[in-house]
This record gives sequence, C-alpha cells and structure tokens, in this order.
Amino acid sequence: MTSIDIHQIKNYLPHRYPFLLVDRILSVVANESLVAIKNVTINEPFFSGHFPHRPVMPGVLIIEALAQASAILASHGLEDQIDAKKRVYYFTGIDKARFKRPVEPGDQLMMEVKIERRIKNMWKCSGTAEVEGNLACRTNLMFTYKDL
Repeated sequence: MTSIDIHQIKNYLPHRYPFLLVDRILSVVANESLVAIKNVTINEPFFSGHFPHRPVMPGVLIIEALAQASAILASHGLEDQIDAKKRVYYFTGIDKARFKRPVEPGDQLMMEVKIERRIKNMWKCSGTAEVEGNLACRTNLMFTYKDL
C-alpha cells in the first residue's frame, strides 16, 4: 500500500486543472486496486452551469475521475519501464454505470477501482465512488493507452 500526493499524481496523468479530478491516492496495490479521493469544492468550474440553483457534480465527471484513478493504477509500478508523462489512456467502453446519489460541493468523493481483467494493452476495471460511505456511482470501465 502506498499513498500518492497531488505532485506525484501529476507524474502519472497528463491532466491539469480544471480537468485533473484525483486529489490524492490513499492506497494502491499494483495490478490490483487503488483507493483515491476527490475533494469537491464550489470553485469547480462546472458548478456555475450544473446547476446554478443546486450545484451537482456531473455524472460523466464522476466517471472521468474513476477513469483517471484507473489510469494511475494501470501505470503504478511501471515507472522504470514507461514514461508516464508520454502515455495517454483512452476510454474504450463504459458499462453498467449507475448513479445512486448526487455529489455536491463540500463532498469528498472516495473512489475505489479494481482491475478485473487485462489483455495486452486493454484493461477492464470496476469502480465505485462513495460519499460518507454512501454509494454515488458504480461502473465498469474499459481503456487502452497510446504512447506519444
């Protein structure tokens, strides 16, 4: 198990504000699972339009946060073999996405992703996002990568 801070996360992902949606990795077991957090604040740019009278984090961004966590998991432990700054991960599929509660400013999104299967350059992960122990989203993600 390893904790990864925001400075190290930026070594794994090419995303930057406002699209970097993982704030900290709490634990990671290489090639198995990862637990991450996203602190949701009213300063997020999407809240001004989604929705001004009752801000809610868009579901597609919750899935994107899970995808970013999955990409970190896929690269973790390979730092000596790949240049993570030149590797970009791409969605190839999203299955069984379900949303159970809204995510609002002030929430801390606790995300867990697990590698279910890997075949060559394709991964399938399961992911959950919770707020205070209550399920917000569950989905299966499939992705691949390209080295730039």
